[in-house]
Amino acid sequence: MLIGHIKEIVRHPIKSFYGESVKTTNVMEYGLYGDRSHAFLDETRPGKYVTITQCPNMARYKAKFLGEETMHEYPLIEITTPEGKVVSWGDEGLTKQIEADSNRSISLVKYSPTDVPIGAIELEHLLLISDESLNALQKIWGKETLNHRRFRPNLILALNEQTPFMEEMWFGKTLKIGNQVEIQVKRHCERCMIITVNPDNAERDPSLQKTVLNQRNNHFGVYASVMQTGEIQVGDEVVLVD
Repeated sequence: MLIGHIKEIVRHPIKSFYGESVKTTNVMEYGLYGDRSHAFLDETRPGKYVTITQCPNMARYKAKFLGEETMHEYPLIEITTPEGKVVSWGDEGLTKQIEADSNRSISLVKYSPTDVPIGAIELEHLLLISDESLNALQKIWGKETLNHRRFRPNLILALNEQTPFMEEMWFGKTLKIGNQVEIQVKRHCERCMIITVNPDNAERDPSLQKTVLNQRNNHFGVYASVMQTGEIQVGDEVVLVD
């Protein structure tokens, strides 16, 4: 059954930085190519990452790949700081600034293009939301325009049927995207304080998390695992297989 199409594809080359919208990309066994492939490790908490939770200002740093996706090496990453300065991954000044903003000692980690560990996204390969669900939550919250990047999704679906939170009816079911990719919808995404951070200015508004907690049982968006890899692009049809 045709349920809609891909409205936007978002990947985050650097964990907790503002992601990039792409027209086409490869879906790997771990998720979107290069998603959360670069990260800052928290040396005060072995095995843990520095994220927006510890450093809200990270949401304002924009990162994108420059060049062709290859399986042996990532393209260069261009990072734009909140002040508009353009630097690259590994820039010493950037590392010192994240250390200062987070008040932590950090180190850098970069994973292989073919193997980004599940810990980088933490729970599953992909995070999906729909346009209808976003619009519905906007009305429930009743405040400013709700930037979908607060929720850090990978795929935003434009649904044919105008039913908010319809994606929560797909648990255990398979979605086919375009001609190749298949994913299985697994479970709810339980939200944390990260959604309170405005990605445009890093200001926090706890009322959004309270709304999601009280009105949505702290759920917004769904996790999915990759069943069949391949290429996807914006506009691809999304079909509910079973």
